[in-house]
Amino acid sequence: MNYASFTNLPASTKFPAHAVDGGTAVPARVGRGRLAALLVLAAATEFLFVAVAAYFATVLYHRLILLQSPEAAKYIPESVLISTLNLLVSIGLRHYSRFQTQPRHVFIWNGASGVFLVFSFFISTIFLLKISEDYSRATIMVQAVSVGLAVLCTRTMWFSLLHSAIASGLVDARRVVLIGDPHHCSHFSARAMATGIRTIRSFDFPTVGAYSSVPGPIQVRPDARQLVADCRPLRADDIVILISQQDVQSALALASALSDLPVDVHVVPAGSADLMAVSRITQFGNMVTMRIFQSPLTPFNRAIRRVFDVAAAIAGLILLSPLFVIVSLAIKFDSRGPVLFRQTRHGYNNEPIRVLKFRSMTVMEDGDNFRPAIRHDARVTRLGRILRRTSIDELPQLFNVLVGDMSIVGPRPHATAQNELFAEVISSFSRRHNVKPGITGWAQVNGYRGDTDTLEKMQRRVEHDLYYIDNWSLLLDLKIIILTFFSRKVYWNAY
Repeated sequence: MNYASFTNLPASTKFPAHAVDGGTAVPARVGRGRLAALLVLAAATEFLFVAVAAYFATVLYHRLILLQSPEAAKYIPESVLISTLNLLVSIGLRHYSRFQTQPRHVFIWNGASGVFLVFSFFISTIFLLKISEDYSRATIMVQAVSVGLAVLCTRTMWFSLLHSAIASGLVDARRVVLIGDPHHCSHFSARAMATGIRTIRSFDFPTVGAYSSVPGPIQVRPDARQLVADCRPLRADDIVILISQQDVQSALALASALSDLPVDVHVVPAGSADLMAVSRITQFGNMVTMRIFQSPLTPFNRAIRRVFDVAAAIAGLILLSPLFVIVSLAIKFDSRGPVLFRQTRHGYNNEPIRVLKFRSMTVMEDGDNFRPAIRHDARVTRLGRILRRTSIDELPQLFNVLVGDMSIVGPRPHATAQNELFAEVISSFSRRHNVKPGITGWAQVNGYRGDTDTLEKMQRRVEHDLYYIDNWSLLLDLKIIILTFFSRKVYWNAY
């Protein structure tokens, strides 16, 4: 492999440093002790909650289901053992030590998956110690469910508390040294500060000499050694090298020199922080690639979503069948025209679908003739105002869910005329169609439904739709369904 060498400088030369965002470099590890203390407190809280959940789940099961009253202290040792195993699994898998580099869902679901290991170890332990005769399969299942819920609740609470502390500046998540152009360092530092990563010093990229075509070991020149010496007393957690195109060849040599420091060394192409924020390094065959976007749902997730959609659609159609009859009769008595009408909209992968709705207007516009409803729209019938205000007009789309054109939850499908208009002016607008459209969605429960008479309104709706796509989970779907029934924001701009 060929490597570039660094320019020779006197060993006593101090490497040029520059301030970031007008600030001064402070080597003191302000707030790091606080973060460690909070993480220890979070782990201790989880230990306590798991022990309490395991104990009371067993006691309640015996009293409410088996109608027995176990001895008060009978299950305390086992509950402490479960809690201890959970703590050891969390420490062994570095759940808390990796807290500042994990998104919320990873931190929480790592805890849930850890519960499976905990009970695998627990069952093996009580079997080896020959104390399993007091434990039934139902008791273990009740404990596993209660412990899982305790871990989910505890981690959700502590994730919010810790990130609030990081965002307020009470603690620093990580301390970083930047190497690169001052402008790029300033931009990167501002983005990192939003997640509590504090830039303590930045340096210019070393001057690069002539490129060597002779294979050999990496050459570490005095200027690189001086940079290492300048970084060592800062005691940073990470060093980020912001490389421009001409620095690519020498980045490995510089990274090798910095490997003498007990820090994580990162390389980021200068000016690509936004790109790197959405990318992941993945294994692709026998190669490593940087994946920018991925399909939002795996085949397994699509199967789970489809099963849920079919079950919910069937249940909804059965439970709401009396309402369907009442609304159909009311529409016939209120105005002339059919009870249902179909409108062409874009579905999954931008493919056109025919969406069913209860007729709420005196007209049935479609295609290029479509005009969205506005406040006090004369086209809306008297009954239609009630149907639209309560979203009852959307209920026939349960049939669309049943046949597979739509899902219960997803980005709301727009009329084709709207899609063609906004796809030209809003970046990533068509990415809304990477999943099936839904009867309700994340944008709707956050108040972004109704008229989109301004570009800003549609942009906000698209932002929420893309957030849903990038963060899909069955729990998020359930949350959106609950909010659809109980949140007042759902009915904003409904006319």
